[in-house]
Amino acid sequence: MATMLDVSLRAGVSKATVSRVLNGTGQVKESTRKRVFAAMEELGYRPNFLAQSLANRTSNSIGLVVSTFAGFYFGRLLQQASRQTEAYGKQLIVTDGHDAPDREELAVQMLADRRCDAIILYTRFMSEKAIIRLIDETPVPLIVINRELHQAHDKCVFFEQQDAAFQAVEYLITQGHHDIACITVPIHTPTGKARLIGYRKALEKHGIPWDPAKVKYGDSTMTRGYELCREFLQEGVSVSALFACNDDMALGASKALYQAGLRIPQDISLFGFDDAPSARWLEPGLSTVYLPIDTMITTAIDQAIRLANKETIAAIPPFTGTLVLRESVAPGPFFPGTEQTS
Repeated sequence: MATMLDVSLRAGVSKATVSRVLNGTGQVKESTRKRVFAAMEELGYRPNFLAQSLANRTSNSIGLVVSTFAGFYFGRLLQQASRQTEAYGKQLIVTDGHDAPDREELAVQMLADRRCDAIILYTRFMSEKAIIRLIDETPVPLIVINRELHQAHDKCVFFEQQDAAFQAVEYLITQGHHDIACITVPIHTPTGKARLIGYRKALEKHGIPWDPAKVKYGDSTMTRGYELCREFLQEGVSVSALFACNDDMALGASKALYQAGLRIPQDISLFGFDDAPSARWLEPGLSTVYLPIDTMITTAIDQAIRLANKETIAAIPPFTGTLVLRESVAPGPFFPGTEQTS
């Protein structure tokens, strides 16, 4: 069986360098890291993580708690988390928090008991007070993703939800749409609140009155998007555009519009959020907001590793969304040069 010495000779580096690559400690050039992993693969070398864990009193692993395993969004997150953890020569241990703060706390405690070097927590419902307490009480570094922590900006990686929703709705307004309906994601989550605020602020900026009749409160599923869009149609709410706060609900809404004999975008424009893989395959293609979840989880793991190595860290600037404009939006009745309808 190949040994660490064999790997060092094949890669042309010292055993200490191979050890640093495997343990994710110290400063190692990316080119050197790649040579070490290439040598390991060529020789069929498999590090003895159990022996390393006993010697170093760690599991040489990174823990990750996610809200759920369902959906493309978390699939992308898990895939990138696995790649980034492997790049540090560590193992990824993943558990499901079941979208329940008490279960998420138990999951964090379990990962800490397994002596993970650091833990990443993705939470949607836990209060900031509870998160800060968990950070203070967890014996290993804890980084939170998807939530802004005003008391711990260096321990969180988050996305500007409100600004992204604002950009999406403002784009609809600049295209001549003043009657814009909105279907929210769960409004009792920080994400749901932020996206609705972004919608309202865009209307406010352009002097468009807030109309509660044009807002429905959804649950992020295609089924609910379909049902709530049908409610708009049954209630006779007059709109020229619909902003769905995630792509699944936009896809559900598109079916309700089709069944009602309405064409997208000729009769009503449709805008989503998240840039799900299915968005580009809707006919017409769905305009939406891209969230850089791949970069966010990579950044969270990098920050966690720095903390585990007792390196100095700084606050991470919030990530921003990118509008992905496809064919589901057409100029509205107030678009310059378009005849206004009564």
